[in-house]
Amino acid sequence: MNWAIIVAAGKGLRMGGDVRKPYLLLGGEPVLGRTLTTFHRSGQFEELVVVVAAEEMATCRREVIEPLGLEDAVRLVMGGRERQDSVFNGLQACRGHDDDPVLIHDGVRPLVRAELLTRCLAATRQNGACIAAIPASDTLKQIGPDGRIAQTLDRDKLWRAQTPQGFRLGLIRAAHRQAREEGFQGTDDAQLLERIGQPVFIVPGQRSNIKLTHPDDLPLAEAIWQHLHN
Repeated sequence: MNWAIIVAAGKGLRMGGDVRKPYLLLGGEPVLGRTLTTFHRSGQFEELVVVVAAEEMATCRREVIEPLGLEDAVRLVMGGRERQDSVFNGLQACRGHDDDPVLIHDGVRPLVRAELLTRCLAATRQNGACIAAIPASDTLKQIGPDGRIAQTLDRDKLWRAQTPQGFRLGLIRAAHRQAREEGFQGTDDAQLLERIGQPVFIVPGQRSNIKLTHPDDLPLAEAIWQHLHN
């Protein structure tokens, strides 16, 4: 069986405004709703575990889950202090077996397409761990503490990580437990496996699969949405 954890518990401080990112409207529907709809309509998941901030559980149920009729498809879970804590809570709620694939996805990447979910699931079953990513297209500079350029990095070897990130449940649970025991905070879930020597493979992602982080990301997402659906 396949499982999905949709993480939507962040504070969204860089976005500004009074409405948190998952509940901003994209194409007339909450961003998180767009994400859940893609996962649900793909027909590939036994259950969607949705992790939200404690104070937003009722809001999520009322504004997103119930209007979409997803009460039977979604398990709502309380988030933690950091994203890594929220994912850990989601993993604890997954009822799958160690060999089952689980995709972990940012709730505010609403433009992900079903075919990427399919490819990530296939790579997870084959390799145990994978991430969606796209090749770096800009020239990348590494700087020193004084702001001067230290070196130009070889962009041919650099990829920009996205979600979904796919793992066998047993592997990612063990990696999260070890990170918690050692007090390690990673920047994504794949890093928790990298640090213990577990190979993680790249699945070519989608350039339209943007994460809503800054205020100008929403009009960009709206333009992409309109392009994809017109």
